[in-house]
Amino acid sequence: MKTISSTQNPLIKQLVALQEKGRQRKKTGTFVLEGQKELRLAVAGGYTIESLLFAPHLMDPSELEVLCGQIQHPVQVISLSPKVYAKLAYRGSTEGIMAVAHAKNHDLTELRLGDQPLVLVAEAPEKPGNIGAILRTAEAAGVDAVIIADPRGDLYNPNIIRSSVGAIFTTQIAMAPSPEVVDFLKQNHIRIYSAALTASVPYTQIDFTAATALVVGTEATGLSPIWLEHSDQNIIIPMQGQIDSMNVSVSAAILIFEACRQRLGPA
Repeated sequence: MKTISSTQNPLIKQLVALQEKGRQRKKTGTFVLEGQKELRLAVAGGYTIESLLFAPHLMDPSELEVLCGQIQHPVQVISLSPKVYAKLAYRGSTEGIMAVAHAKNHDLTELRLGDQPLVLVAEAPEKPGNIGAILRTAEAAGVDAVIIADPRGDLYNPNIIRSSVGAIFTTQIAMAPSPEVVDFLKQNHIRIYSAALTASVPYTQIDFTAATALVVGTEATGLSPIWLEHSDQNIIIPMQGQIDSMNVSVSAAILIFEACRQRLGPA
């Protein structure tokens, strides 16, 4: 087992760059995750773990042994001094374990969908916290896939991983330009329901039990014209106050769980 006690170690500098720069994550095809739960979910989601970095002062070696036993391929284990671990730890509270993992391919062609899939499409989400919350909701509801249309940032941003509480690892995710997403949905006979203010009906009036894509945009600009043009039906969440929009992750959650309620049938 390798031990690192200096914050000036070249590997530590590389890990800091992985955490802080999306360009570095894209270049190497790797990212850093933190926490026992997140690591277990990444392993369960089929991610390849390159190395484990643990802090002996925070994590019992027996716990590390259990985690290593869950990884089905050889992995490098590195022990970090308290000072080094404090430099790398992204969260305020930590469990003494971090890992370097390989990113997955998020092409549309990688999605595996059943006969009547429920898909959430989020167009151009920018805030990592919103993306993480959307993934967390989608995983909790058992959504078949989340598609990020016209992505603006890096999926493996530490803030997305943290706010998704690991759901990023166990949810099918694809990213592509909006025209490609529209074509994919139509080719797979998935009806498109776009959350929009114009030409809309209340979301509760729609049957979401068939193959369905729920499409949400940003609070600031809503959906772009391509989604309004190709929507099978625009839908709206009726609101009683003075504002005409909600946080995108909240809107997505309302629509997702209505679709789930319908699919479960009468209690």
